[in-house]
Amino acid sequence: MPEGPSVKRFQLLTAPFVGQVVAKVGGSSRQRNLKDLKAMRLQDSQASGKNLFLAFGASLEAWTVGGSPSPTIRGKADNGACSLSLAQEGQEEDVSQLSPKEHSMQRKQETERSVPDASDAAGDTWKWLRFHFGLFGSIRANEFSRANKANKRGDWKDPVPRLVLHFNSGGFLVFYNCQIHWCTSPAVEPASDILSPEFHRGQALAALRQPMPICYTLLDQRYFSGLGNIIKNEILYLARIHPLSQGSLLTLSDLESLLDHAVQFSTDWLHKKLAGKGLHYQIYLKEKCPLGHEVMQGTFGPQDGFKRLSWWCAQCQPRVPPEGNDPKSLKH
Repeated sequence: MPEGPSVKRFQLLTAPFVGQVVAKVGGSSRQRNLKDLKAMRLQDSQASGKNLFLAFGASLEAWTVGGSPSPTIRGKADNGACSLSLAQEGQEEDVSQLSPKEHSMQRKQETERSVPDASDAAGDTWKWLRFHFGLFGSIRANEFSRANKANKRGDWKDPVPRLVLHFNSGGFLVFYNCQIHWCTSPAVEPASDILSPEFHRGQALAALRQPMPICYTLLDQRYFSGLGNIIKNEILYLARIHPLSQGSLLTLSDLESLLDHAVQFSTDWLHKKLAGKGLHYQIYLKEKCPLGHEVMQGTFGPQDGFKRLSWWCAQCQPRVPPEGNDPKSLKH
C-alpha cells in the first residue's frame, strides 16, 4: 500500500482544490451520504502517515437565510470510523486481492459502518473523510487511470475509481483502491509522522530499543507513521542492520543511523515523486545487493500479528544476536 511519501504527494494533488465546491459525485463506492458531498466546499486537506483526510463544509449557497446549515451537511460522523489502531493500520488487507464474494461482503460492511449519527451539535458543519489506500491505491487530478496491461482474464479494462469528485471549476479528483470513512476530525500525530517537522526522535529511539526484532518496530505506526515495507527494507540495508536483530541489543549509534536513514530516505523519496522520478531500490525485490552478494528473503512478523516480506543481505547485514543464539521470542 502507498507509504508516507506517496500519501503526502496525494495530499499535494488535492491542495489546489481546497476552496472549490463539489458539483458532482461519482465512483463505485456504495457508502451512504457520499452523494451529500454535492454542493459542499472542500475546506481542508491533510496527510498523516498513510492516511489522507479531506474536510467538507457548506458552501455559501448551502446555508439558509436563518444561518443554519442545510440538512445535507448535518449529522455527526461516526467516531468509530477513525478508531483504527495505529499499530495495526499498516496491516489492512489489500482489497484488490479479494475474491468477488469477499469484496461484496467488505462493501456491505463498509456501507453499514459509514452511516453518520444524526445527533450532531448545531454549528459543527465540517465533515471529514479519511482515505486509507490499498496496495494499488492512488489519486489522479483531472485525469483517469488507464490500463497499461491486460488483467488476469486478458481484458484491457481501466481501473474503476472508488470515488470521483467533480468541482465547479471544471476540474476533478479521482480516488482508486481506497477505504473511505467518515470522521469527526483528522487523526493527526505529527510526533510519529516520519515526514513531519515535529517528528519526535526521542520517542522513536525509545521504541527502537525495545527487546524485539527491529523490523517489527519499524512498521509500528504508533512510532513510525507512514513507514511501510519498502522503506523498512531499504533503510535496514543502508544502516547495515539485519531485520531480525533485536533492538535492545543494538548500539545507540546503530539506532541513530537507522533513524537518520528513515527520515532522509522518506524525504528523498517524496522529492523524487514530486519531480516525477522513480525510486532505485538497493535491496527491496533484488536478487543481489549492490556489492554483488546474494539477497535473502523471508516473511517475519509478531506471532499474533501481520507478517511482511523482508529482503536482506546476510553479509552486509549481520544478525544481532547471531544465528543459534536467539532468545525464545525471536524463533519462528
